[in-house]
Amino acid sequence: MKQLTFENYQKHADFSELCGHRIAHWQSLNFERNPKQETILFIHGFPSAAWDWHFQWKHLAAQYRLLSLDLLGFGLSDKPSEHQYSLLEQADIVQALLSKQGVKQYHILAHDYGDSVAQELLSRQDAIDNAAKILSICFLNGGLFASHHRPLFAQKLLKSRFGGLASHFMNKASLARGFNKIFAADSQPSDYEIDILWQLIEHNNGKKVLPKLLSYIDERNQHGKRWVESMISTVVPLYFINGVHDPISGQHMLDHYIDIIPHSRTTALDVGHYPQLEAPEKVLSLYRTFLTEITNCFINT
Repeated sequence: MKQLTFENYQKHADFSELCGHRIAHWQSLNFERNPKQETILFIHGFPSAAWDWHFQWKHLAAQYRLLSLDLLGFGLSDKPSEHQYSLLEQADIVQALLSKQGVKQYHILAHDYGDSVAQELLSRQDAIDNAAKILSICFLNGGLFASHHRPLFAQKLLKSRFGGLASHFMNKASLARGFNKIFAADSQPSDYEIDILWQLIEHNNGKKVLPKLLSYIDERNQHGKRWVESMISTVVPLYFINGVHDPISGQHMLDHYIDIIPHSRTTALDVGHYPQLEAPEKVLSLYRTFLTEITNCFINT
C-alpha cells in the first residue's frame, strides 16, 4: 500500500483562521469542480491527525467531495500550550470549516476522539439554525459511551498531575509501545506509520499539549447522556465499525452499542483500535457499502 509521506501531507495542506486558531485542512481536487457530489467529512482521533485517513481518502476521492482537518492541538494545526481544549470548541471549528467551504450537507467518518466531536455535531443538528445537515455518521473505535471507555495507563498518567513530566519524556519508542498495545497482534503498526504519527505529534511542540487534550475524557462524562440520547432518537443513519481486539473501546464497546442503539448497524473486525490503518481495504469496502445502501434507501423512499 502506497503511503502518504509527512512532506506531502504538509505540502497539500491549506490553512484557515477558524474560531481564532490556524487550522490545517484538506479538500479533494473535485471539491470546487463538482459541488453536486456528496461531501464526506473525516474526523480523526487522539493523538494522531487527518493523515490516518489517507487510504480511504485516495479511493473515495473520485466519487465524493472530501474534506478533512487536523483538529486544534493535533497534526499541523495550532497547538496553544496555555489553552483549555474542549470537544465543544472542536465542533465549533468543524462547523466553521463547513461554513467556509459552503457545505450544506455531509456524511461523517469519525474515529476515537473524532467520535465525540461527531456526537456533539449530531446533538446540535436540530438546535442550531442554518447548520449543515448530517446525512450519515460512521463511527470507528472510540469512547461512544463514557462508562465503557477504558483508557490505557499511559493516558491516565498523561491526564494526571504528572502529565507534564510524562509528556516531556515521551518519545517515538514509547509511542510505538503504546500503539503496539492497541493494535491487534496480527495487524501491528509499521515503523513507517509510527514515524509519521510521531512527526505529527512532535510538530509545533505538540507533546506539550497532550495532557490538556485529554480533558476530553471528562467531557465525555459531562455530555455523554445528551450525546447518547441524540444517537437513540436521531433519524440520521448510524454505523459502527469496531475493531474488537481494542483494549480501549473494542468488543465491550460494540456490545453496549448494540444493547443501547435501536436497530443498530455494526460490523466487528478482527483488528484493534485503528481499523482504518489495520484493515484499510476492509474499512473502505464496508463504508462504501454503507453509503450506497443509505443512498438507495433515500432514493426509494
